[in-house]
Amino acid sequence: MSKPLKQIPKFTSGAEERAFWEKHDSADHVDWTKAKRTVLPNLKPTTKTISLRLPQHMLDSIKAAANARDVPYQSLIKVWLKEKLHSH
Repeated sequence: MSKPLKQIPKFTSGAEERAFWEKHDSADHVDWTKAKRTVLPNLKPTTKTISLRLPQHMLDSIKAAANARDVPYQSLIKVWLKEKLHSH
C-alpha cells in the first residue's frame, strides 16, 4: 500500500508556490497514477525579444524578400530560422 499523501499548502503568490515546488517532490503530494493527459490548444509559446545586428544590405534583401511574399520581414526571418533548425 502506498504512503499517505501530504497536504499541498495554500500559496499567497506564484513566487511562493515556485519556491515550494523547487524544494519538494510532487510525488509526496499528488497521486500521479490518477493523472490524465490534457491538451491546451490555445497555449502559445513564450516569446523573447532579441536585438540582432545585420549588415544593411542583408536587411534590405530580407525586407525585399518579405515584401515579395507580402509578409512582415520579422515573420519571414522566424520562418527561415525554423526551417533551418528543422532541417538538421
